[in-house]
Amino acid sequence: MSIYQKFCREITDEQGRLQSIELDYPENFNFGYDVADAIAEATPDKTAIVWCNTENESHTFSFSDIRACSNRMANVFLSAGLKRGSRVMVVLKRHYEYWFAAIALHKLGITMIPATHMLTVRDYVYRLRTARVDAVICTPQNETPDKIRQAVKEAGLNCILWCVQKDAEGFRNLTAETAQADTALSRRETAVSDPMLLYFTSGTTGNPKGVIHDFSYPLAHIVTAKYWQQAEDGGLHFTVAETGWAKASWGKLYGQWLVGSAVMVYDFDNFDPRQLTAIINRYGVTSFCAPPTVYRYLVRKGIPDMPSLRHASTAGEMLAPEVFRRFTERTGIPLCEGYGQTETTLLMGNFRGCEAVKGSMGIISPFYHVELRDKGGRPVPVGEIGEVVVIPPENGRQPGIFSGYLDHEAQYRHAWRGGVYHTGDAAYMDEEGHFWFHGRFDDIIKTGGFRVGPYEVEHVLMEHPDVAECTVFGVPDPLRGQAIKGMVVPREGCAPSRELELELKEFCNKKLAEYKWIRTIEFVEQLPKTISGKVRKAALHKG
Repeated sequence: MSIYQKFCREITDEQGRLQSIELDYPENFNFGYDVADAIAEATPDKTAIVWCNTENESHTFSFSDIRACSNRMANVFLSAGLKRGSRVMVVLKRHYEYWFAAIALHKLGITMIPATHMLTVRDYVYRLRTARVDAVICTPQNETPDKIRQAVKEAGLNCILWCVQKDAEGFRNLTAETAQADTALSRRETAVSDPMLLYFTSGTTGNPKGVIHDFSYPLAHIVTAKYWQQAEDGGLHFTVAETGWAKASWGKLYGQWLVGSAVMVYDFDNFDPRQLTAIINRYGVTSFCAPPTVYRYLVRKGIPDMPSLRHASTAGEMLAPEVFRRFTERTGIPLCEGYGQTETTLLMGNFRGCEAVKGSMGIISPFYHVELRDKGGRPVPVGEIGEVVVIPPENGRQPGIFSGYLDHEAQYRHAWRGGVYHTGDAAYMDEEGHFWFHGRFDDIIKTGGFRVGPYEVEHVLMEHPDVAECTVFGVPDPLRGQAIKGMVVPREGCAPSRELELELKEFCNKKLAEYKWIRTIEFVEQLPKTISGKVRKAALHKG
């Protein structure tokens, strides 16, 4: 029996499709003790992490190793004065120390704030000040210690600074301190309602919001791992994401360990599709999750045989149908798309036992009650665009949905207006119950009396071989109210021209209903994006 079964009751049909799932956990549930340490106690040699990097280093860590290393690190934190309720920013890329630190912080009831090394000094200053950070743990690479040291000074904070692997000016060496620490650690008091994680979500407008998740959050990822990513007990799951992003929580730790799967970690800076497939084959990866960008590169560069791989999933951006088709034809594995937010876990997906429908976000997770509603809060009919909202259970407790925005209670209440959580994302449902993404609800284009989701037009535009990236949005038009404008980054080696503009418009408009036609196209070298890679449509509107 996998350990996740201690904390839930699930009902599946004869095809293995999840029909319902209910969580059952104690009020002091703590992933560090009740999952990581519990596995170590029952099966100490069970593999937790298979790690390698571009320098040909490799390590395999058992759950016994995770218990010992996290206990050592926890004792370092305690000796430095950190305690339940402290806040620690963790900037560790894909270093294996991230897993030791995460479990150590969880055991002590310390709020972990994952962040990426790609942030600027200004970005760090904002996060440090906003979260009132007590300590920072960082990588020695990419000039990260220099940026953090400067940011802490500008923020006017007196943080404890740790760097892993080597000495850095102004930093304590966490690796050296951990090696000298005791492996014994008694259980600390924590509550399931305590803040466990704080993610700064980039958004497309305004400053990043601090999204808080409590200690029940890992359990909501049982569905993510088992029924969407199809991670298996004794298997090896590989999610590409860097640990600074919420996607790492989806695919590099919680759900995977709960269902008994080890996690594959490849520590790299520059993406190379050949390296990823080599890792999959070298270590026998059984399930794989990556954003559509990775699959696009794999298709373009040629997909080798991957005999160990049994399942592939994707989320985060638009997946072109051609990529889906070519990947599936080459591997025999359909790409299972999914949908959720930093504020949630997986809300929809192409799940185990269901046929993957290309381009669709899938069906609603049985873990949530999700509806599509109009701006008046009314459910929309099948086939019409509405906002994705989450309706809480009668007891009001919904693990997996964030517990607050840091220091923004009014913003949190607004997100929960009308008693439901408003995702701000637009979609429609077809007759078979599959959901189709249409962008941000506020980005819906109203043209000639019709409502058009940008995603459906972008989806067609991306099919043209000369388009590397694109976005579409509405611009003022005296006849239509709004006209649809496309911004296109041409593929490498393709020069913008009037001829290309006409070709793209003809290519798209042949495939689109007339009211969805692209009226103008502008070529750009790059699209304005948030740090997480989302196109900032608001900036384009201002432009």
